[in-house]
Amino acid sequence: MTLQGARILVGITGGIAAYKSISLLRALQKRGAEVRAIATPSVSSFVGLETLRAITREEVPVEVFHQDGDAVTDSWTRHIHWGEWADLYVIAPCTAQTIAKIAHGFSDNMLTASVLARRCPLLVCPTMDGEMWDHPATQRNVELLRGDGIHVLEPADGYLASGLIGQGRLPEEAVIVAEVERLLADVERGRDAEEGDVAAHSHGKRSAAPSSLFAGKRVLVTTGPTREHIDDVRYISNPSSGKMGIAMALAAKQAGAYVTLLHGPIESSLLPAMDAIHSFESADELFELVQAHGPGSDVVIMAAAVSDAKPAERRRGKVKKADQEWSLQLAPTPDILAWLGGHKSDTQTLIGFAMESDAKTAREAALAKLKAKNLDAIILNLLREGESGFGIDSNNVELFVGQHQIVGQHQIVGQHQTQSQTHAQQQDPAQLQDPKKHQDPPYRFAGTKLDVALQLVDQLNVSLSGGSPSGDSSPAVPPSNESLSGKSASTKKKS
Repeated sequence: MTLQGARILVGITGGIAAYKSISLLRALQKRGAEVRAIATPSVSSFVGLETLRAITREEVPVEVFHQDGDAVTDSWTRHIHWGEWADLYVIAPCTAQTIAKIAHGFSDNMLTASVLARRCPLLVCPTMDGEMWDHPATQRNVELLRGDGIHVLEPADGYLASGLIGQGRLPEEAVIVAEVERLLADVERGRDAEEGDVAAHSHGKRSAAPSSLFAGKRVLVTTGPTREHIDDVRYISNPSSGKMGIAMALAAKQAGAYVTLLHGPIESSLLPAMDAIHSFESADELFELVQAHGPGSDVVIMAAAVSDAKPAERRRGKVKKADQEWSLQLAPTPDILAWLGGHKSDTQTLIGFAMESDAKTAREAALAKLKAKNLDAIILNLLREGESGFGIDSNNVELFVGQHQIVGQHQIVGQHQTQSQTHAQQQDPAQLQDPKKHQDPPYRFAGTKLDVALQLVDQLNVSLSGGSPSGDSSPAVPPSNESLSGKSASTKKKS
């Protein structure tokens, strides 16, 4: 999504993560946003204000009234003017001190005064040591912020400046930018709705909000591998990094969804801030979580790489090499996707992934899984060295949409979306109802995993809800029949 023309005010507070604000400012500028920065007095201990001035091409106010060391002298009412100017106010990083000040309405510097004067949404990105984040006082203050309608992007887990491991890191830049894009999209939708209501009111009626698969919906995303223990030190698993599922969760959140993320054993530094996060290790643990969270979700995206089998018996302790001959009896793990398909409500959308290695049979296998598991859509991921697969940051996928697909004003059963709505409506209904007679190539998307996820969410929204893609998206292009063989095909470009 482009941020072209968006006016973003970035507040920077005095923590070790302040240096990351430089990269964040540039990232927002590269997406077309106009940015300005405000700093607290202690920021200069970590980042030079001259650097921030050079990047934003604006003065960087610190105090409301001029003091020695503050180059901004032209207007003590700058907090009012900049608060009116901004479409979105982002404080990243935000220390525990500034969180407490905002929660209790302090306005003792330019940053906190502009918080009170703003007329736009506020996104706060807390950053501090884990013990400080977990302290009851900090948690009370964060709840006060949320109660005031302030958006809080929870800190990430990982290695902290103190040398400890815990929750307190500034979320990755891509996570912050995705949240910025989501909030600005909400702002834009609100403006459009207001304009539409005014126009409709002049004609004596209200305007209807466009349908959306994700906005305002509860979305459950699973990601990462499972581990099926042989004994206490050995297990059966796979190389899944969880990156694609995390990208899908970020894309759904940007589209306005309330996202619950279920993740297997993956690097904690990869985990983004979500509305709810739960971990699992085995397929049985994931199944329990899905049974708990799946039925209440509007959309379920099963991106986890679940083992098909587990040891029939888990040995306690470590099995010694000399203790027995090596023979492993396996038993099937729960078919979680099949359970979801069998318990899916009429209003629920179920999306699966298919990882295949044989280009000749990949589509056939994906379509069979789509039907057998009662899915609404399936994303086919073919292992290609250096292009798609486990652990890397890029992906190349194909999307089949089926089962219950909306085309224009008609519901078509078994149709796999690859044609325009007009073309689909002109086809023989008998042909559309038989997937064996109509299996055109799916949509294809390639790029970084986050870009691919954003494109998938756009297309799923169009195909399954009749909604509109996000602002600057162009239609995806169906690939040629050579796509799965690794030959080039047209793809949709995401800004």
